[in-house]
Amino acid sequence: MDFSSPANWTHQLYNPFHTVSINTHDLVLMSFPACVALLGGIMASVWRPSHSTRSLIQHFAAGVVLAALAVELLPEIEREHAPGLVLIGSFVVGFFFMYALKLWTINLEHQAALKAGSESSNIGLMLATFIDVSMDGFIIGAGFAAGGTTGMILALGLSVELLFLGLSLTSETVKGWLIIAISGLLGATVFSFAFLGNYLLADASHALIGGVLSFSAAALLYLVTEELLMEAHEVEEKNISTLVLFSGFLVFWSIQLLGNH
Repeated sequence: MDFSSPANWTHQLYNPFHTVSINTHDLVLMSFPACVALLGGIMASVWRPSHSTRSLIQHFAAGVVLAALAVELLPEIEREHAPGLVLIGSFVVGFFFMYALKLWTINLEHQAALKAGSESSNIGLMLATFIDVSMDGFIIGAGFAAGGTTGMILALGLSVELLFLGLSLTSETVKGWLIIAISGLLGATVFSFAFLGNYLLADASHALIGGVLSFSAAALLYLVTEELLMEAHEVEEKNISTLVLFSGFLVFWSIQLLGNH
């Protein structure tokens, strides 16, 4: 494809008339994060981890997502050979999107604090969670559309985040079977948007796929620095926390290295 001038980028971005064939192997991998989200909900229905345990899980999840970024996503963005301006612009848009979502969530949490037990506030926070999970699914779908092992790596990496999310569902108003039902809906949302992302980007140009992956990189980086690690540090950090973070990175990197041999 010719990316020599901006005029060529537009008509090469997307061809709406395409036929997509998704093999069973990819479908199984797409469903894995959904199953993990459901598993997290089932675990949360019978076990409520302590704050220190949750912090360690968040550190491990942060290490895994950082590994997915460094080992697979960023190299794949370079392999797409998309125009630099597209990648930079997409990264900036991804950051501001996540930032806006964070501000909206903070506002919802503030309203929930003012109206303790307010059903509308709880619904708003749950809606923000589903939007976040939808993005995770679309990111996974974009990875499968890019080809290679990118989709599998992202599916495995984000599964750890979804496991933590399932474990975090328990609250005073969300208990028992309701946790399992919500985690099941979250899992279905992840799978649906992964399938949708793969379908929409199956015949997309390198510019579009590169842009979507760059957007995804910003979203995942924001997830690690402003959500997982920020929340993990709300409790007194243990000395082992840093080891757990690096072990998450090492475990995921080791899986990727051994899988290529």
